[in-house]
Amino acid sequence: MALHIVLVEPEIPANTGNIARTCAATGTHLHLVRPLGFRTDDATLKRAGLDYWHAVTIEYHDSFAEVLEKYREGRFFYATTKAEKRYTDFAFRDGDFFVFGKETKGLPPEILEAGKETAMRMPMGQAVRSLNLSNSAAIIVYEALRQLDFPELF
Repeated sequence: MALHIVLVEPEIPANTGNIARTCAATGTHLHLVRPLGFRTDDATLKRAGLDYWHAVTIEYHDSFAEVLEKYREGRFFYATTKAEKRYTDFAFRDGDFFVFGKETKGLPPEILEAGKETAMRMPMGQAVRSLNLSNSAAIIVYEALRQLDFPELF
């Protein structure tokens, strides 16, 4: 099994490329939900992921509903600044999905409403609205890996 990062309509190629590099380093699967705010042959996307793209398991989906349908048995956690619980309040398991929204708007209200029980936030001061998407994904994946005692990959 593996952890999963789901990016719902990502807009900035460099963020997706950085997340892909994190996925390559950790064995995490990457799911990209269309529409994307960039082309997958974008130079910035390729550059951010460096030469690690071959090491990333990546799937493209036409909707978030498609992801839920394909992975019916999956446990989904939703990253949002609107959550009450912190990401450290959850006990993660191998195979979990971490869902992130687009950089400018976050996750759509209907996804957040359906996932409110497993919505999570990262504590931060009031100087910013949110953390960078790729930093947030890395923080959560590494917390999950820490809880799993860094499986064989490490």
